[in-house]
Amino acid sequence: MEFSKHNIISKLHQSDDFFIVNLLSGQADILSASEVQWFSGSQVPDNPELVEKGYVVDPELEQKLFRSKYLDFIDARETDEIQVFYVATYACNFACSYCYQEGYPQLGITESLEVAEAFFAYVQEQFKGRKKYITLFGGEPLLDNELMRHFLAFFVDRCAALNLELAVVTNGYHLASYIPLLSRASIREIQVTLDGPEAVHNHRRPLKGGQGTFSKITKGIDKALEAGLPVNLRVVVDRENLTSLPELASYAIDRGWTTHPLFKTQLGRNYELHYCQSQQAKLYSRIELYRDLYNLILQHPQILEFHKPAYAVSKFLFENGELPDPLFDSCPGCKTEWAFDFTGKIFSCTATVGKPGEALGTFFPEVNLDKQKVSQWQDRDVLSIEACKNCNLRLACGGGCASVAYNREHNLHAPDCRPIKELLELGIALYR
Repeated sequence: MEFSKHNIISKLHQSDDFFIVNLLSGQADILSASEVQWFSGSQVPDNPELVEKGYVVDPELEQKLFRSKYLDFIDARETDEIQVFYVATYACNFACSYCYQEGYPQLGITESLEVAEAFFAYVQEQFKGRKKYITLFGGEPLLDNELMRHFLAFFVDRCAALNLELAVVTNGYHLASYIPLLSRASIREIQVTLDGPEAVHNHRRPLKGGQGTFSKITKGIDKALEAGLPVNLRVVVDRENLTSLPELASYAIDRGWTTHPLFKTQLGRNYELHYCQSQQAKLYSRIELYRDLYNLILQHPQILEFHKPAYAVSKFLFENGELPDPLFDSCPGCKTEWAFDFTGKIFSCTATVGKPGEALGTFFPEVNLDKQKVSQWQDRDVLSIEACKNCNLRLACGGGCASVAYNREHNLHAPDCRPIKELLELGIALYR
């Protein structure tokens, strides 16, 4: 018998207690200082409970369990729902201070219904028999001009006719005026970004002419919720605006959003994806962000009414009373996520769509997919990434983002390591 290769053990933040988490066995426990000593030496304790919970294992049996759960993961992914992104335009009416598409070619609005028809034909054929939904992406898909309104009327009605749920990722500026049109389809969610209270948001996300956008966006959110359309409010955070999160949380609470059954939130970390940010010093590393967020929540607990951060698997554990299934792959690209654009190109995901040199093929004017490139994405998981093979964190991390790894090392099968242990230290302490 030996200690499991998948034990994650560390001390809780600002506590004398420790934790142990094992994603393969699905077990987690709080350990006292004396109990954690069981795992500190080379001698494996003779303790039936540790064996029962999978913290102490027969290595051959553990390997069989690993293989079985890996195959279950692959089988489940083959039938998982697919998110299909369609970029209707790369044009945008905002001048956000951190736009990761800033260096992309600035194509005009030349949307063709013929291209969109080819997109729907491709989706119906290539993903036949799979559960799927469409997400409108950009740029900004809800621009206020005759061409885009004509195109979107066609696109929304086509989704409705094909019984495809539709999600929309928008800056929200013209959302209110689009609600009657969007209501013609089954709307999965509308993702809108607010980066803080009015002054903070307007500084970070103004119109290209410099005008503020906060007031129109918040009215659009109200109108969407009133119309029964689900809203996913996203906050992009960095050192510049994190301290304003309590004020934004209070604003959302006072507006009645947080108690609305169709309202949810997410935090997006501002980081360098493809093109340099103008102010590198304001960017957080992942763990720096969540340390500061932890301290901010202790000072302003209303944040948790607005948003409960995941802290790796911590939130899931405390909300569900159990761990999630092992994560053998955290990158959905070319598996449960694909991205298409109005130029007729196919990409792996939203992190690569529109980036020169990263197209995997075309769906218009002809279908042509580079299967070798696609297989590079589809074969990537914790078994293919050399650095993941002996990492005890891999079933909570899943190898991270392939696009980030490729940008850093020019190798899709490099890791994008997540600070899992440190996140658990904070998250279990917070939610406990």
